[in-house]
Amino acid sequence: MTTPFRILLALLAAALLAAPPHSVCAGEKTQLDEAAVALAVSNWLQQAHYSRQELDATMSRKLLNTYLELLDYNKLYLTQQDVEEFNARYGDSLHRLIQAGNLEAAHDIFARYKQRVEDRVEGNKILAGKTYDFKGQREVELNRQKSPWPKDLAEADDLWRARVEAELLQEHLSELKLRTPRETVTKRYDQALRNVREMDRNDVTSTFLKALAQSYDPHSEYMSPSEMENFQISMKLSLVGIGAVLRSEDGYAKIMELVPGGPADLDGRLKVGDRILAVAQGEKDFEDMVDMKLDKVVEKIRGEKGSLVRLQVIPGDADDPSKRQIVEITRDEVKLKDQEAKAELLDVTAPDGKVSRIGWITLPSFYANMSGNGEPKSTTEDVGILLERLKKENIEGLVIDLRRDGGGSLEEAINLTGLFIPRGPVVQAKDPSGKITVNSDKNPSLAYDGPMVVVMNRLSASASEIFAAALQDYGRAVIVGDERSFGKGTVQTVVDLDKTMALPFFNIKPKQSSGALKLTIQKFYRIRGGSTQIKGVESDIVLPSRTDNPEIGEGSLKNPLDYDEVAPVVPPDSARSASLFIEELRSRSQDRISADPEFAYVNEDMQRLRERLRKNSISTNEKTRRQELADDKKRKEARKEERLARGSLVQAKVWQITLDDAKSNRADLEVVAYERERDKKYEDPEDAGDDEAPEGKKDDKKAPEPDPIRNETVRIIGDLIELDKKARTASVQAAVGQP
Repeated sequence: MTTPFRILLALLAAALLAAPPHSVCAGEKTQLDEAAVALAVSNWLQQAHYSRQELDATMSRKLLNTYLELLDYNKLYLTQQDVEEFNARYGDSLHRLIQAGNLEAAHDIFARYKQRVEDRVEGNKILAGKTYDFKGQREVELNRQKSPWPKDLAEADDLWRARVEAELLQEHLSELKLRTPRETVTKRYDQALRNVREMDRNDVTSTFLKALAQSYDPHSEYMSPSEMENFQISMKLSLVGIGAVLRSEDGYAKIMELVPGGPADLDGRLKVGDRILAVAQGEKDFEDMVDMKLDKVVEKIRGEKGSLVRLQVIPGDADDPSKRQIVEITRDEVKLKDQEAKAELLDVTAPDGKVSRIGWITLPSFYANMSGNGEPKSTTEDVGILLERLKKENIEGLVIDLRRDGGGSLEEAINLTGLFIPRGPVVQAKDPSGKITVNSDKNPSLAYDGPMVVVMNRLSASASEIFAAALQDYGRAVIVGDERSFGKGTVQTVVDLDKTMALPFFNIKPKQSSGALKLTIQKFYRIRGGSTQIKGVESDIVLPSRTDNPEIGEGSLKNPLDYDEVAPVVPPDSARSASLFIEELRSRSQDRISADPEFAYVNEDMQRLRERLRKNSISTNEKTRRQELADDKKRKEARKEERLARGSLVQAKVWQITLDDAKSNRADLEVVAYERERDKKYEDPEDAGDDEAPEGKKDDKKAPEPDPIRNETVRIIGDLIELDKKARTASVQAAVGQP
């Protein structure tokens, strides 16, 4: 490690440990010393970011593109002529301007963008006032992020004429109309214009510095002083009050994660991928959220404990954006017990009548010290307690459910792995200087050594991936689920710029509060050498899933760091596949999947999703759209009838085991239903995204809520138990010389 870099890391550590982060009121607004802040951000990125990438002409062009796409995400306002002009003026010089503390280029570009929005909104409001018969055959492109900029204003005019017509038809088809289509669309354009006009010099500077950080990787981010409060609430933009993690995408606030135990998670209707269209406080009128800045959406959803917020959302799996759902949620604190590890004891009856006793542990996150009263909490300790109770119940196999587990404590991921492997390395981490640190489990004892399956999906990230990868590399568990996990193989830290800019290494004295920089400083690698970055953890047995979508994951983000490899610290084990019977388990699973009607539904839905993403357009013909909506409704009704006639596909008796049950050694465990009923307000979960499914709907025929991934995982662990018993029996017989 070079001496300057050692000094930099030492200063970084000192700054982070100096004092707790300051709190900035959301309404407080001071003028940024943009020259000083820009210089500090650029210095940190060049010297401490994992990539150690110089801010040069290449990065300058990348930054310009990132900034333009942050402003005009769907490439509808600016033109190719504008972009070419900006490239000619600033493409090769932004880095020099930043290092000189000159951000006038950012403000110049924004001024052009603002003018384009003002001109366009006035024209669009005129278009929205016209009469349309919706009988045309035009297809309107939905997502233009990968499309070229319109070559000139005439081409932009043509794009917007079709787009306004499509938006009016979308509102016309919606059965959850808040106002007339013309009023809704006009108000949306007014909101877009208001958002742009409300951006002051600070906001433009912050946006430009965000673009600079995100040009290095998608997890690095500049945060202005007024944005620090939102970050400090949960360290991941969680919305206080409902427990949802949002990202701004395509002009919508899109749900990326539901905080375990939060009101939205417990309610069950909001899903990852849903887009928030409008927000209402209690019974007040809805406010349109399209094109609104994310921090303002946060403020609208946040509120007092016990108060009601209503969200109008476009379900993430909706075939048509005219489909809407209104979700009412009472704001509340996230209950700590709902974030804890939980267990279930399952007696599963196979078709031949044999009963297998299985332990199922659901892990919402890798938590540590999450209790607000100072009481220590540990994922590893909690899982250990649950395991002891499951072993007393004589389980024959164990499933760890990591679906939707977004990660958490690295230390807990390492320690939890140690419950299932002998002492040894778990994960490698590399810093910007190239130094590799091996993190190991130092506990030689095993908490459980029987047959084991880990189920995960594309929402399993970070610490989840470290845990699953280690068990896979040691040949300790069969990994099942989506084709791969999320693929986040990087580590971030938060640099408080106020505490570092005045240090001798930088010697910058800002006039005002400067905000913070979230900075990617390390990359994770598996013990066999491959990174979890981009690739994630690939399942041994892939199960068809609605979350197995390439739009979810690190690879779908802009400017992700590359996948690479380092030297392994554990030699390859060619016997892994044979010892876990991977090929036999995969063959049996594939046979069942091909005959399972629930997986047929999933495959059908995923085929339609892939076709929708490929097509990336929507018709302006009302008859065509209504037929598509009718077909979708008919398909869901048919599935409901088929489920009612078919009944449950797995026969199992289930007992719930909470941590309190395990600690108190409770004998009379609560019996719970095998098939979940998360969506309390609807009789059929597939109705939850439909306009025609009003709250409180009653239906005498109650369809179950099948979880085909859970069903097949139960069957796989049953197969693994059977094959493991046969192998052990054969081994014993061979040892005593029996034929």
